[in-house]
Amino acid sequence: MALRDEFPPAGSDYLGGESDGYVYRTVFSGSNLQATYEMVRLFLKEEGYGDLPLPADSAEMELFRLPTRNRQILLFEDNGYVHNPVKILFPIDRRQKRTLILEIYNEQADGHLLRFHRKK
Repeated sequence: MALRDEFPPAGSDYLGGESDGYVYRTVFSGSNLQATYEMVRLFLKEEGYGDLPLPADSAEMELFRLPTRNRQILLFEDNGYVHNPVKILFPIDRRQKRTLILEIYNEQADGHLLRFHRKK
């Protein structure tokens, strides 16, 4: 069963990621950013999110990286691509150039949209 159809319950470990019942988080890291991004795209397709618009490739994904080195700002802004219910984020540590963080929000949870936009 795909993640979109059956969201993992709180405290569960699903394919190397963790779920709190509202958000599923996992980290991808490949030999380079292009390989990592392709892993993320394939994962999303396999888990039922293939219909979402995503950046065409890693070069386009890079355009969503915040241009600041100020860690304080990065704590309050999503540093990456955001399209409900998915966030593909760059790590705060800019040295991790091959890593992407994937967050998938449970569309069936109460207050989903508020939680996705950090309003709840």
